[in-house]
Amino acid sequence: MKKLLSFILAVIMLFTACIPAFACKVGNTTYDDNLEELQAQFIAGKGPETDGYTIDYRYFSPVKDGDTTKYPLVIWLHGMGDGAYEGKQVTASDIAFWTSDDFQSRFKDSEGAFIFAPRSLEENSIYWSDALIFPLRAAIDDFIAQNKDNIDLSRIYIGGYSMGGKMTLKMAVAYPDLFAAIFPICPAWTPSTDALKLIADIPVWITSGKLDPLVNYFFSVTPLWKNMIASHNSPADCRFSSLTFVKYPSGNPTSSSHHSWFSVNYDMFSSDNGKYPFMKTVDGNGNKVTLTFPDGMISWLSSYTSDYDGSVATDSGNQQAHQSGEGPFAVILSAFDKILAIL
Repeated sequence: MKKLLSFILAVIMLFTACIPAFACKVGNTTYDDNLEELQAQFIAGKGPETDGYTIDYRYFSPVKDGDTTKYPLVIWLHGMGDGAYEGKQVTASDIAFWTSDDFQSRFKDSEGAFIFAPRSLEENSIYWSDALIFPLRAAIDDFIAQNKDNIDLSRIYIGGYSMGGKMTLKMAVAYPDLFAAIFPICPAWTPSTDALKLIADIPVWITSGKLDPLVNYFFSVTPLWKNMIASHNSPADCRFSSLTFVKYPSGNPTSSSHHSWFSVNYDMFSSDNGKYPFMKTVDGNGNKVTLTFPDGMISWLSSYTSDYDGSVATDSGNQQAHQSGEGPFAVILSAFDKILAIL
């Protein structure tokens, strides 16, 4: 009976929080009148059918005519609700800022990068589930093959928010050799200790709001950070940004403290290129990190390389490691169980 009651209370709490807070575009006061033009630069694409699923995507290419430059590839994973139809994964957040001349110039060496934004099949009630791990990898492999002359295989990065933060971690655990660095934002998954050991060589930058109503900062994200650092081979290469209050780069409040991805969308700086409001960043050794414009998330990412040789995946990789760990819902449920046990 206690478990049933805790389940009902957890559902009420979760969905009450979700009403204003699901990952969506929430009326940012735009400080860049070119945002729609930047979004329009994304081109539609589709991966091969794999395990019965086909992942469609939008992508931005920095390649010019006759260009032989090798560019990094940034994979951007949307949150729940932002894959409802093709293209929404780009318009729902401000990731298009990363295609601007200013932001592209911040990618070290290449002064540009591909931005690859795949979409979960939400019209079929599939929300970056484990079933899409291999199909997503197949879409990435296919995209790399199509752009093999201009993609730097040693600089492939993946990040995303909420449910996309979960999939960021799951893809890294499944295919740790593929990524040079990852940046999960309010990730809705707590990997097991064994899973974290699989990404112990990958630099990680986590971003989270302290008052996040969906992915709890104290019970979910902070334990993830501590457990990850405890098993990481290079803690100094990892970062954790926490936002006391979640604001847009303009300083105006977002409609929910779940929306911490807007800080990443603007490369961890305010809209006047100053310190991002109410944000603190530390490395894996606990040292404070002071970001000096223009060196933010983009320059951090592009400074890391991997030994990935271009091998194509033939299955879901370290899939078994995905079967353990608690998501935020399980954490809420567990908390209610503890409260009811005291009562």
